[in-house]
Amino acid sequence: MTQIVVNIRDEKRLSFVLELLQAFDFVESVAIEKKVQQSEAKSENDFFAAAGIWEGRDVSLESIRKEAWPRQ
Repeated sequence: MTQIVVNIRDEKRLSFVLELLQAFDFVESVAIEKKVQQSEAKSENDFFAAAGIWEGRDVSLESIRKEAWPRQ
């Protein structure tokens, strides 16, 4: 058995493609699989995506303490 993957941009056309494939007697089965946008998946699962947010900034424990609890 051979498998073909077809990416469909317009979901309104999905029903047409399904009907067309099912009309052929040699097509054994048709399965639908939703694909998650890569940007959504990366933002949810990539823990290290924000690893460089402090790059180029002079941040130390001392500077954080001075900003958090200024002496008046």
